[in-house]
Amino acid sequence: MGEIRNFKSGNQDEPPPHGVMPRRLAAIIVGDIASYSRLMQVDEEGTHVRVKRIERDLIQPSIVEHHGSLVKTTGDGFIAIFDSPVEAVRCSIVIQQNLVGRNASLPKDTRIEYRIGVNLGDVIVEPDDVYGDGVNIASRIEGIAEPGQVYISGAIYEQIKHKVVCGYESLGDRKVKNITDPVRVYRVLPDADAVGKTRGRRENVLLVLLSITVMMIAAGVLWYLLAQPGRVGQQAAAPAVSPVASPSPEPSPREAAVQTPQPSPSLASSPPPAPVSSPSATPLREPELIAIRGGSFAMGSNDDPTERPVHQVTVKPFSIGKYPVTVQEWNECAAAKECGFAAIGNDDAPVTNVSWTDAQQYVAYLAKATKRAYRLPSEAEWEYAARGGTSTKYWWGDKLQPGMAGCKDCGAAASEQPVKVGSFKPNPFGLHDMGGGVDQWVEDCWHKTYQGAPTDGSAWSGGDCSSHVLRSGSWKNDSRYVRPSNRDGYDTNVRYPTHGFRVALSP
Repeated sequence: MGEIRNFKSGNQDEPPPHGVMPRRLAAIIVGDIASYSRLMQVDEEGTHVRVKRIERDLIQPSIVEHHGSLVKTTGDGFIAIFDSPVEAVRCSIVIQQNLVGRNASLPKDTRIEYRIGVNLGDVIVEPDDVYGDGVNIASRIEGIAEPGQVYISGAIYEQIKHKVVCGYESLGDRKVKNITDPVRVYRVLPDADAVGKTRGRRENVLLVLLSITVMMIAAGVLWYLLAQPGRVGQQAAAPAVSPVASPSPEPSPREAAVQTPQPSPSLASSPPPAPVSSPSATPLREPELIAIRGGSFAMGSNDDPTERPVHQVTVKPFSIGKYPVTVQEWNECAAAKECGFAAIGNDDAPVTNVSWTDAQQYVAYLAKATKRAYRLPSEAEWEYAARGGTSTKYWWGDKLQPGMAGCKDCGAAASEQPVKVGSFKPNPFGLHDMGGGVDQWVEDCWHKTYQGAPTDGSAWSGGDCSSHVLRSGSWKNDSRYVRPSNRDGYDTNVRYPTHGFRVALSP
């Protein structure tokens, strides 16, 4: 976390050499409010206050959290730059999804909705602004975007298509103002289900058009036959034949979503999901649990402001998954149509690309199928279990040891995906991957510190629950994230490639 700042480059007291301008390759976000003039005309002061509040509470923090820099605000919009195209698109999705929540209770004609365009380009950077074709293209893409949507250029798409968990709808090459070459444009579909729904709508339209065409042809043939002399009596004597075969039933949105690879980094290049068996053919595999005796411990640390203050917590007895939920376990839920997508990957690998809402779908499915009160662990339960009765920096001691956890600098070979569950030693409670492997959702809403946190081990549900807590760190993080006290928050409904979870159960 850090303060929002306008982008600065180099020593501002020393101008660049004559003829040399500071340049950099950057992912550029341009956002603009749809129908801003109309909103200002209806309620000038109220609209101004609302826009400034959105900038302060949503747009600026989202840019910082995704490691970007705010270049400037423009009254009815903003420009930001990022080193990472992935983070730029993630930030754009988060902004739009949070605006949906803010607008839900408002009349449609009073909602503040942004159009967002994202492009990758070589730009000229000045202390308080940024220039170049890269910015112009981002601005033009934003201009053709629909309110509430994120549109990206082909340059961004090529960088993120295997990295950001969402769908993409190609809008083809677009000729944009003052840009010589056409620009390939894609619409981002952050909800994986939207991919199937979009495809389902297209298939439905095609079916309707096909049916109309067949009916017109059949009507023409029938008219021709009836119009021929001497044919009327023959037609009357002939057996009646339906001129049009009934089209096959249109797929429902859920069926259309199942037909589409889910979740899909790219509609064009993703492999199909791993096959899943029907619930009738495959018995339910309950996650293996470890019973944890209750007790008291010092929760938190002084290593990071979000982990303070250190406070004493008493946890009641509970059980928790020995491993994170696996691809195979998740896909049983998907096969039962209780979880929103079929996961890809090895059956014994932890499931990833899971939002907090997705994780809740799985525990609800498990509870329904087993008649047991499955849930996500509370943040306090997770840390208590991860420490395994220890009070050191890591559960094995105060120094990092190779081969104890799956992280970027934990001594394991670098990988593009998490290894199978249980690949590393268990902690003293017999739990695997309680640090590294995959980030793990817990029940609690995100709070920036522990000030006011419950001390009885229960989940902290008060406050703003648009974000929830993640624990463990992942194979893509460094060893700082493997500490049992490490904590982070992420948007409740957004999927991300390193996010998974494990289940818990009260006695």
